[in-house]
Parts: sequence; C-alpha cells; structure tokens
Amino acid sequence: MPKFVTIGYGDRAGYDRTPQPIGDAAHAQDTKLRSEGAVMGIASAPVQVRNPEARGVETLDGPFMSSALPIAGFAIIEAADLVDAIEKVSQVPCAVAHGVVEVWPLKETP
Repeated sequence: MPKFVTIGYGDRAGYDRTPQPIGDAAHAQDTKLRSEGAVMGIASAPVQVRNPEARGVETLDGPFMSSALPIAGFAIIEAADLVDAIEKVSQVPCAVAHGVVEVWPLKETP
C-alpha cells in the first residue's frame, strides 16, 4: 500500500478555539491512524545537516523551512491513494483546529 508523509502545522490558539467535541473526534482519528500502522510524532527542535562533497559534517540548529504556523508534528501513513490519504488526514487535530496538513506521497527507494 502506498505511503504518505504528512506535516501538520498549527498553533495553540487555533487548537484552543476548536470546540471540544471536534477536538476529541480529531484525537480519535489520530488513534485510528495509529491502529492502522501510522507512525506519528510531535515535532521537536530541528537540526540542519550538511556535508558538502563529503568533506565534513556541518550542523546548524533551527529549521530550514518556514511557515506562518509552527510545525506541530509528522506522520507516515498508508493509504490506497492520494485521495484516501487526504480523507484520512482531513479529520486530524491540525486539519480541524485552524491549522493545515500537508500530504506528501512517499516514493520509497530501493
């Protein structure tokens, strides 16, 4: 089954203004996705890693990407296709709590 990487963006203000029953249902959707094998995690502080021409590793604290909303978390989910993946994430906390979820088809390499 195809895999998809999801990136959830959202902030506490959006989460706090979401009605409790909608938030509860969104967390239930996360639980359902986990039961289907999704790997989920909350974003922590990133580190950029570079190794130009394999001459030496360079690191820099902080994100490379930027967004109006902070990154809240990541997941790897399985879905029949992109439409199914979108349906699955359309009810997770970031999607319903005034945030956004990006869905990236993952093409595994050998």
